[in-house]
Amino acid sequence: MNFEDFIISPRNFKTENWQIGNRITKDIKEDSIVLLFVSDYRGANGDAEVQDFTGIRKEFYKLSQLDFEIPIVDLGDLVSGKSVQDSHYILQEVLSACHYKRAIPVVVGGSNDFAFSLFSALNFHTKNINYTQISNIISLKQGEIINEHTFLSKIFGAKNFSIKNYHHLGYQKHLNEADSVRLIKEVEFDIIRLAEMMNSTEKTEPFFRKADLVTVNCDAIESFSELFR
Repeated sequence: MNFEDFIISPRNFKTENWQIGNRITKDIKEDSIVLLFVSDYRGANGDAEVQDFTGIRKEFYKLSQLDFEIPIVDLGDLVSGKSVQDSHYILQEVLSACHYKRAIPVVVGGSNDFAFSLFSALNFHTKNINYTQISNIISLKQGEIINEHTFLSKIFGAKNFSIKNYHHLGYQKHLNEADSVRLIKEVEFDIIRLAEMMNSTEKTEPFFRKADLVTVNCDAIESFSELFR
């Protein structure tokens, strides 16, 4: 299977010579940063309709290159599979291709359950993974289907997965079951409330510096913004 058949190439934007958009390519390069946009939200009871990421691209492409010398690749938009499981499989193929080029993938969009695919693809090549998640919700529900409620328990419970440390940042006490919070603490994983992260990066900075995988639930980002209004 050629994963290129499942990716819509991004359109070209006019940019200045000094802007990042002027140096972005569409093919995975050695030691590059690879952007991939995902529209499948079925794991969060949403749909898989094609999203328009034009606004995000335009703003990112306008940034200055400064002294940033790492190659940047915009693969484009991932075409959602017939099922969400198909989308997971295609995404893992793309991530594996990035690994063989020593490229760092940055996946934008998609429901939170795609963290399972990110972890799975990384685990295929790397052991003892340090995983940092930013999310206002800690969900450890069980279930056969991978979705935004079950993906974390599947990562913790898979026999072939090798997780060294898990850091959960930005959870909100009033939105979570006490048992989920207690369980994370009992297995000695790090968990930090949103309120503890305000006005200081001292507690959380090491969790990003040492992380092999970082995922962000945008609901948590919205929670941050509400506090500064």
